[in-house]
Amino acid sequence: MHLLSDFDLSKNDIEEILTLSEKIKANPADYGDSMKNKTLIMLFELASLRTRISFEAGMNLLGGHAIFYSVEGRGFTRSETLEDGIKNLNEYVHCIMARVLKQEAIERIGSAATIPVINGMTEVYHPCQNLADLLTIKEYKGKLEGLKIAYVGDGGCNTSNSTMIGCSSMGMDVTVLCPDYPKYSPSAEILSKIKDHSGSEITVSHDPASGVSGADVIYTDVWVSAGMEEEEKRRMEDFPPFKVDSELVSKAKPDCIVMHCLPAHRGYEITDEVMDSEQSVVFDQAGNRMHAQNGLLFWLMK
Repeated sequence: MHLLSDFDLSKNDIEEILTLSEKIKANPADYGDSMKNKTLIMLFELASLRTRISFEAGMNLLGGHAIFYSVEGRGFTRSETLEDGIKNLNEYVHCIMARVLKQEAIERIGSAATIPVINGMTEVYHPCQNLADLLTIKEYKGKLEGLKIAYVGDGGCNTSNSTMIGCSSMGMDVTVLCPDYPKYSPSAEILSKIKDHSGSEITVSHDPASGVSGADVIYTDVWVSAGMEEEEKRRMEDFPPFKVDSELVSKAKPDCIVMHCLPAHRGYEITDEVMDSEQSVVFDQAGNRMHAQNGLLFWLMK
C-alpha cells in the first residue's frame, strides 16, 4: 500500500495509525527492533528541516536505517527516467518517502514502486503533517470527532487540503477562512472529493472573526509557500486580515489550541504573542511528526 494522498486513508486506517503512534511514543523501547534490517530511502526535491530529521530519527528509534538522497534541481539520476530509478530502489530498500514539487511525480513513483511509498509533501497534499496534527489534537482534546477546527490563511494550499481531508474523515467540523479570491480558496475538485470520501461538507468563509467562533483548534500556515515566490508581493497585501493574533484567538473557545505546521513567519501569519502563548501547541505538533510517522511506517511495513 502507498500513501500518495490523504484520500488513501479511511477513518479506520487513521485510527489504527494514531493508536500505533500513541503506543510507540509511550513505549519506544518496545518497538526498538520493529524496523530492524529495514531501510527507508528519503528522496528530496525540496529541502525540509522537519521532514528529513523526523523520518531519519524515527527510523533510528525503531531500529532501522534511513538514507537521504537529494534530487533537487537535477531530476532523479542523470538521464535515467524516474520510473527506472524507482525500479532500482525496489531492489535495495523497504520503503520510499518522497518530498517532491508535483503530485504527478509522487503518482509516478507509486506506479513504479513495489514497496510502500509515502508522500512527504507535494504541492497538493501534506498527509504526514495531518497525521501529526490529528495526533496532537487528540492528545490535547482527548478526542477528534465533534471538534471544530478553523484553518486560517491560504485555503488552496497543500496543508489546507490535508487538514480538510484528514480532519473531516475523523468527524471534525472544518471551517476554512481565506481571502475572497479563487486562488486562495479550496478547489471545487477537492471539496467534491472530500464529500465522496467522508460525506462531509467543508465551510468556507472570508470572515475570520466570525469563522473562528466556537473553534476548538485554530490552524495557520505561511502565506507564501515554496514555489509561490513570484506571488509574494500580492499575497502580502491580501493576507494581513487573516493574521492569527490574540484578538482573533479570543473569539474562539477559551480552551482553543493554536497550531502551525512550521516554519512560521512570526509577525505575519501569526504573532509572537500567540506563538509563545500557553494556547500554542506548535512545538508539540512538530515533535509529533516523528511519532505519527513512526506509527505510519510500522503500519505500512508490518
